Amino acid sequence: MRDTYGIIPTILSVLTHVLIFGGLFFAFDFSSPVHPTVPLAIEATLVTEADMPPPPPPPPVVKEPEPEPEPEPEPEEDNSEAERQKQEEEKRQADLRAEQERIRIQQEDDRARREAEEAERKRRKEEETEKLRAEAERKRQEDLERQRQENERLRREAEEAQILSRQRQEMEAEEQRLQAMQADDLTRWVFALQQSISRNFVPPASAPIDLECVVDVRQVQGGTVTNVSVGRCNGDDAVRRAVEAAVYKASPLPAPDNPRVFQRDLRLIFKPEQ
Repeated sequence: MRDTYGIIPTILSVLTHVLIFGGLFFAFDFSSPVHPTVPLAIEATLVTEADMPPPPPPPPVVKEPEPEPEPEPEPEEDNSEAERQKQEEEKRQADLRAEQERIRIQQEDDRARREAEEAERKRRKEEETEKLRAEAERKRQEDLERQRQENERLRREAEEAQILSRQRQEMEAEEQRLQAMQADDLTRWVFALQQSISRNFVPPASAPIDLECVVDVRQVQGGTVTNVSVGRCNGDDAVRRAVEAAVYKASPLPAPDNPRVFQRDLRLIFKPEQ
């Protein structure tokens, strides 16, 4: 804080006078010997504050020029930034190496995983191929077995067909032989039936000379006639009734020499003997 009004010099001047007077007082007091005090004649003039000259006016305030700012010392070379950059570079390199190591490990893991997946894929493919091969072999064996069974069946059927054919041929030959024999027996039996009916036929006056009627006869075992029906006939109703009556009169009809040719239902062509 600057003393613009000169108060400080005034106070300092007053204090200086007080110290001077006090010093004189103590000097006279303590320097006196133990002898009887001899009064000294001192002429003094009491100076009062009113008699004191007025203090000089304060010097004019001269505005001191502000000191020029001292030039800032050149900053010392700061190595912290370089150190920081060095540490950052080292950290970056360390991070880069760690990242490269991580990538390498990841690549190795990926390669190992791919190799494992490829091995698993190959194994599954081989298993699938083996399954397909086994399935194809099984189907081939089944086809061979089915073909063998089919061939065996065809062979048996061919043999059975040959046997059946021989049997059929033998049966047909026997049937033909029997039919031939029975035809003769049947022919003889039918002739005997016609003779028996003719002997019992009493022709009416309206009977034509060339009378021919189809007669259906039903008989039981032993030759007993149970029903007679005259079908196509070139005679009138009287002739038809006469034919029916002749059949009933001939009952029981004669039995065939061969029992195999016996038939319950007969269809006869009735032609009376002339």
